[in-house]
Amino acid sequence: MDLYRVLLVDDEEDIRVGISRKMDWEGLGFTLVGEAENGQEALELAEALCPDVVLTDIKMPFLDGLELCRILTGRLPAAKFVVFSGFDDFEYAKQAIRMNVFEYILKPISAPELSAVLEKLRETLDTERTQRQNLELLRRRYEESLPVLRELFCAQLLEGRVPPEEAAERAARLEMDLSGDAWAAALARIEGTGDRREMLSLALRQLLEEGLELEGCRCRAFLYGDGAAVLASFQGTGSIYPFVEALNRICVLAQSYLGQTLTIGVGAPCTRLEELPRSAEGARSALAYRDLEGTGRVIYIGDLEPEAGAALRFDENDERELSAAVKLGDREEIQQVVDRLTGRLRGVGPGTGQWNLFFLELLTCLLRLARGARLDLAEVFGQGFTGTVQAGDFPTPEALGEWCLERCLRIQGLIRRQRTDSAGRTVERAKEFILEHYGESGLSVERLCDYLHLSPAYFSTLFKKVTGMSFTAWVTQVRMEAAAEALKNSEEKTYLIARRCGYEDANYFSYVFKKHFGVSPTKYRAAPAAGE
Repeated sequence: MDLYRVLLVDDEEDIRVGISRKMDWEGLGFTLVGEAENGQEALELAEALCPDVVLTDIKMPFLDGLELCRILTGRLPAAKFVVFSGFDDFEYAKQAIRMNVFEYILKPISAPELSAVLEKLRETLDTERTQRQNLELLRRRYEESLPVLRELFCAQLLEGRVPPEEAAERAARLEMDLSGDAWAAALARIEGTGDRREMLSLALRQLLEEGLELEGCRCRAFLYGDGAAVLASFQGTGSIYPFVEALNRICVLAQSYLGQTLTIGVGAPCTRLEELPRSAEGARSALAYRDLEGTGRVIYIGDLEPEAGAALRFDENDERELSAAVKLGDREEIQQVVDRLTGRLRGVGPGTGQWNLFFLELLTCLLRLARGARLDLAEVFGQGFTGTVQAGDFPTPEALGEWCLERCLRIQGLIRRQRTDSAGRTVERAKEFILEHYGESGLSVERLCDYLHLSPAYFSTLFKKVTGMSFTAWVTQVRMEAAAEALKNSEEKTYLIARRCGYEDANYFSYVFKKHFGVSPTKYRAAPAAGE
């Protein structure tokens, strides 16, 4: 098992040296990755080292140990803190307990005492790590969660939120058999409202599970919305009407057993699992007819709209899938989505109403993508584009697919270039803000992010990626450069320069300056300039 990382913080050098040398770190299961002589320095080190354990004194200059623990608790939520102090002060102990400090030790600290604390701490860390990594425990929890995960998966299938290439694999993981030659969705709605809706939905699901045992049809009932849904898979090329009749019997049972009026909408069957959202949409459309057709029965969309199952559509799920591929995928993923979409056109004659409508919806999706990203349409569709591309310009599905792929790749490239430019502009705005406010002691990443309207976590990652430095390191560099210039070009007192550069504590300013330049502010000012 990997050694746990320790950061040691104390303003007394002899204590740091004593602890670092006397402890058998590796034997105790730890490794000392860094030392700091004050809380402010420890904050900067913790950002880079991400320690598992922080051993810190309470009384330190610039930033005390309890404040350090408070800040790091937010930044390193998994870290453990051991606090030591030369003051037997119960108030300190109470504050430490409130901040979830693991142990509070009084100075002087002996090696055996600290070893005992670290041994206990290692056991706690081991237990937490084991609990997180215990495969058997995870397996049991997974099995306990399977019913919920299956219902969530079925709902995602109906809503088109499962990538087609993942459906079979995820179903197998959840121990669900979705094999078949055709699939259909049914949505069950309990008419009226009441405070027993959740209980009635559970009873309805049970009715569906017990009453849908059909030869050549496998049904899975699950809670969905304010009622329940059924995902049916059919073997062979049999009729859907036995399934519809079985659901009609459920409606009768709901009235008899539950005293509830139940209406069920059934969508047209589809021959590919990824087309199940269309069947679900058909079921929703069927339910919309209940004011005309009556409640307390099954309404099959195929009876009311005979072409509902055969209609060629480019719907919200298609738009969501294509948009995700353009924004997040690579060329291969975009190609796969485009091939699936244009593959539906095979067997549909160019110039027909369905072909033209499908193309118009596809073009609308591309326009939304481009306009949503504020792209120049001429860069996507070519100079002089007026939105009058005709479906008849593409004699085959392959020709339309090639045109669509090229536009998707153009949109993707322009969006990525835009993101890169945007990141650069954001960092430049951050640098300008720092230059304007570095003299304020309250300058922080949180304050800057309020100005930029970004989350601190995202900004910190972005800033370091672009500049190669953390926000704290960049601010320190700006302040030190300003301080150095003031020391060389003015007679202003050091404590005033410190305050002008954002340091209320002149001693801490001197500490940081010496760490940055290798000499104190006084010696730096006295040193001759280059070339003198």
